[in-house]
Amino acid sequence: MKMLTTQLSGLFQRLAQQEEAIEDTARVLAQAAIGEGTIFIAAFGEMKAVAASAAEGIEPLQSCARWQPDSVITSADRVWILAKNNEGDELAGRLNDAHLPFAMLTAENRNNEMEADAFISLKIDKGLLPAEDDSRTVVPHAMGALFVYHAVKMAIDEMLAE
Repeated sequence: MKMLTTQLSGLFQRLAQQEEAIEDTARVLAQAAIGEGTIFIAAFGEMKAVAASAAEGIEPLQSCARWQPDSVITSADRVWILAKNNEGDELAGRLNDAHLPFAMLTAENRNNEMEADAFISLKIDKGLLPAEDDSRTVVPHAMGALFVYHAVKMAIDEMLAE
């Protein structure tokens, strides 16, 4: 248990060092909340934990809706794509083609290949703990994404309070 606690603490500290990218993400998304737009959360796989927290949590994200393939996105809206790796690339490409601002978070180590207006990589490419067969276990993609979500939400809330 102590090893898991230590490794998760280290992960959260590394993510907290991405403060500028977190602030950029909050600014992009807050544009919709300040205006008449919607913040669409386009989460794939286990990243749907963020969509659930944002839409249905005790303190939901203001102006938030879950993205669906048939969602109509206008220039007043913003989209936050959350994916393990490249699951959100097609949507990112369509948003780029339509010149619609969006933020992107990937769990695995990637660069801002899709030219998102704000981009965060959790850089979690393997598990935190060693297993007996020399592999790694406990791959905390959803935990890392939820940590970033709460940091982004706090920054948006501060922006909206001003």
